[in-house]
Amino acid sequence: MNPEYAVYCDADRWFYDAPRRVAGERERGTLFEQEAGLALPPGWERLDSGDWTAFSPAGIRLPAQGWKIHVSAGPDNAGTVLRKAAEYCFAQRLAFKFVPSRYLLHIKNAKYADRAGSGKFLTVYPEDERRCEDSARELDRLLAGEEGPYILSDLRWGDGPVHLRYGAFARRYCHADDGGLVPAVADPEGKLVPDPRGPAFRLPEWVTPPEFLAPHLAARSADSLADLPYTVERALHFSNGGGVYAARDRRTGRPVVLKEGRPHAGLAADGADAVARLRREQQALERLDGLDCVPRVLDSFTLGEHYFMVLEYIEGTTLNTLFARRFPLSEADPQPDRLAAHTEWAERLYRLVERAVRQVNDRGLVFGDLHMSNVMVSPDESSVTLLDFEAAAPAEENQRQVVANPAFVAPADRRGKAIDRYALACLRLALFVPLTTLFPLDRAKAGHLAEIIADRYPVRRELLDQAVAEITGIPPAPAGAPERPAYLPVRPDDWPASRDSLVRAVLGSATPLRDDRFFPGDIAQFSSPCGGRSFGYGTAGVLYALQSAGVRCEEGEEWLLRRSKEPESGSPVGFYDGLSGVAWALARLGHRTAAGELADLVARQPLDGLNADLHSGLAGVGLSLLELSRLLGEEALQKTALRCAELTARRLSGTSAENARAGLLHGASGAALLFIRLYECHQDTALLDAAATALRRDLARCVRDEDRGALLVREARRTMPYLGGGSVGIGTVLDDYLLHRADEEFTTARAEILQAARSSFYIQPGLFRGVAGLILHLARTATPGDDGLREDVRRLAELLAWHAIPRQGELAFPGEQLSRLSMDLSTGTAGCLLALGSVHRPDRAHLPFLPPLRRPTDRSQPGAESK
Repeated sequence: MNPEYAVYCDADRWFYDAPRRVAGERERGTLFEQEAGLALPPGWERLDSGDWTAFSPAGIRLPAQGWKIHVSAGPDNAGTVLRKAAEYCFAQRLAFKFVPSRYLLHIKNAKYADRAGSGKFLTVYPEDERRCEDSARELDRLLAGEEGPYILSDLRWGDGPVHLRYGAFARRYCHADDGGLVPAVADPEGKLVPDPRGPAFRLPEWVTPPEFLAPHLAARSADSLADLPYTVERALHFSNGGGVYAARDRRTGRPVVLKEGRPHAGLAADGADAVARLRREQQALERLDGLDCVPRVLDSFTLGEHYFMVLEYIEGTTLNTLFARRFPLSEADPQPDRLAAHTEWAERLYRLVERAVRQVNDRGLVFGDLHMSNVMVSPDESSVTLLDFEAAAPAEENQRQVVANPAFVAPADRRGKAIDRYALACLRLALFVPLTTLFPLDRAKAGHLAEIIADRYPVRRELLDQAVAEITGIPPAPAGAPERPAYLPVRPDDWPASRDSLVRAVLGSATPLRDDRFFPGDIAQFSSPCGGRSFGYGTAGVLYALQSAGVRCEEGEEWLLRRSKEPESGSPVGFYDGLSGVAWALARLGHRTAAGELADLVARQPLDGLNADLHSGLAGVGLSLLELSRLLGEEALQKTALRCAELTARRLSGTSAENARAGLLHGASGAALLFIRLYECHQDTALLDAAATALRRDLARCVRDEDRGALLVREARRTMPYLGGGSVGIGTVLDDYLLHRADEEFTTARAEILQAARSSFYIQPGLFRGVAGLILHLARTATPGDDGLREDVRRLAELLAWHAIPRQGELAFPGEQLSRLSMDLSTGTAGCLLALGSVHRPDRAHLPFLPPLRRPTDRSQPGAESK
């Protein structure tokens, strides 16, 4: 799970939304500005932007980058810190910004908040190094004694809440190596490069720290484990609250685990910081001492400000890892004996976990955070150990849950031991189909999953019914009761009824009065000025998907036209994340004047700094301008497209294939697609050669699953089959290449990639990282001699029902991480609509630049074979 998504779940019951939109902040009087009694002096300006409020003297001209000061604070002293710092900044005419509310500060310091940004409450922007030194020194004096989290990305000034870092002042962006848009600083040649913002203090290589920072740099390494009897061997896990480390006791050679707690950081829902939670865990484990299902506490100590607990090392494998290794639905057609063996295993492991939880409950404690990664299974699978008791609480206190995994989070009305019973019920179902993350959207989904499980596995139905009753709070129906109505209003594979329901769901989600988005989608909508308009995550892509289904949303088109007239500073130009994608969509919708203006704006940008990919880089810009040149009759755009191809080839030749990403969106396959489309225009075989080189580069990042004969992209510790970043996206471009030139290696790879799209289960439904993208590929591919494609498409369309959630009586789909619904193209309902449409109307519903494959004699369309 990506913890970044959790903070976008609080503002809306159904959709991801910006944390700043959490309702009631002003009414509850929790704004620090009110607590501090601030009044903006004459000649000062105010700007509320995102999760920050900024104050600056009118007309001030700050440098684009330099040394800035961060001040940390906790929710209880933030008002005081703000008052003292603001009075100083007002007097010195120093621009500053701050986190405006208690809620926003809490989520920035929460357990799974971004470690690089944690602790940053207030930022001061001095004009030069001299003012930086004076300001840091004076703020340190004024704020002496005030507490706040240590800011991991910064250099701390003394031992107070003042920290410093070199970085960007102005909002400027560039693309990182992984293709993502990130804040940027300029190097000495003026080129924009990523502004380093990791969880450690780092300087750009050309920056020399000023002399006044020397004592603070020397103090950074004062605390170390060297004088302790433990040697850290590796990090097991990091959160904003601290790390978990595998270590060894130098006195005995015994392996141990060190758990670290950072003060004022890693806040839980009840406000407890990581140190308080770690002490709480220690007390719980000491109370449970003697049980065979919990680790023993061996030691504890404080180093600097950090608290450490030493635990016995538990040998084994987490239940989550074991489950992933043996999950039978990862196969295309698991046989009855495999399903029966898994059922026996799942029931046996469930009983072991249930016994362990009951032992804890019998000692008067609630575990409070049961999920599959918090269960260690012994090597012989005869016992389990429960891990991570930070959320444990005395049962008699009947508390609410304060820390939870999204797939096991209990409803607000569950307290005390009922929290553990709920988690056990989720575990019962998750051991067969791991989609319990959907339950907070709709608890009734539990009954639907139980039906699916009972249909696939030889499991006793009464056990599933008991779990469903615990999850929903509704007793099982008595024997002979009328059958309950179908969970979904329509099956995804029931076309065109599903098309009509999906369209109504999308249109019903519209928010025309908002400035930042028209349709709700992924959290990427809030990551850049263009996010809510973009093709991948915003309005442009949804309008295209609706058009592919034969529907126009005029109000949405007017919204997009108004908000595309004068793009904000910092708007990216990429296809899926920026202006070129908006221009392409507007042209497809018939708004050619607006599309041409945007396309010209994109063509005038300095494109040299873009990476090579389709998502946000040169390949996507080049493909969009190439097609726009034809649609708009502007030859100059085609010249810019050729320039993009030249830069793309140069970029690919200058980067290491070993560390690069692979796939359609972020890999070299997107570049290959640009070369192929340009070849179809110009018949220059060197372009086909470049496409082949790019495709081989991506195929080199693939591994073969020998059990299934499937080719998959290797990504860190997992393999990926998907359309966006997996092997299926490579296969999609191989289809187009092989229309023009025979290649035995590519023909073999295309067939093996097909096997990657034939598993019985995928965790997400979306277009680029889920089932929908596999449907689109299987409906389009021209792999010869494969007669099972139609059945594969039917089966995957049925599989979409496993993820579907009814909203307002219509069919909708969750987005990335499954915690909220999404209507966008990349992750949500619009992408599912496009994929299902590609099965029935491929001439109208297809990915940009990837229309249906044409017959060899048809040279008039992209994708046609050349003689």
